[in-house]
Amino acid sequence: MLRHLRRNIQFRNLLAVRFLSDTPTEGERKIADILRQKFPGAKNVEVSDISGGCGAMYEVLVEAEEFRGKRTVLQHKMINEVLKEEIKEMHGLRINTKVPS
Repeated sequence: MLRHLRRNIQFRNLLAVRFLSDTPTEGERKIADILRQKFPGAKNVEVSDISGGCGAMYEVLVEAEEFRGKRTVLQHKMINEVLKEEIKEMHGLRINTKVPS
């Protein structure tokens, strides 16, 4: 049991190092560039590879004025439409959207 716990802690530490890295992956840069291009007035665009760096799953946050007055479902549909080609290569995409205050 102790050996299992040690391995689990080591694995989590490796993931933490990846997630805390300041250097974006190629996939993160590509997706962020697409989002910035399609939402040029975005106050904030963040993209994280949450699959450990292999590009299978991403989390995005887009804070843009284009979302004002739109329901969350429509905001997420807008992101899905912008990234429809990239999504074909992914296992999953976690989307967060915000309206600037």
